[in-house]
Amino acid sequence: MTSENRRFHIGDVITVATGRLVALRHIEAVYDLCGYMTGGPGLMTHQLPRASRECEPALRAQHPGLTSEPIPTIKSLEDAERFLETLYPLYGQMVEVAPLSPGDHTVIDPIAEIRMINPSVKIFTLGD
Repeated sequence: MTSENRRFHIGDVITVATGRLVALRHIEAVYDLCGYMTGGPGLMTHQLPRASRECEPALRAQHPGLTSEPIPTIKSLEDAERFLETLYPLYGQMVEVAPLSPGDHTVIDPIAEIRMINPSVKIFTLGD
């Protein structure tokens, strides 16, 4: 992996790659990893599902063993910690992640995207 790569906790990678929340930093990890992979921070909540779908294939390709591990039922932070601790001897706690190639992410203005998702949504701006 190149110097532009960044290290992330394996729970962050598993969460974005599988859609199963095992990240110890919860949704902050999703914002962080997806923001990094798509080219920078600033993703809004309604953009996370699309960004996660864009990141998933790359994460699975970069870490096929890690992202194919069976995930048990996780009902608490302690459950997530116990599960992840079983993986540390195999993968370590942190893994390198490469950003998406420019063609693998579509940049959409957040306001335009929310209107695409829900055309009838009322959007409040400064001065309203």
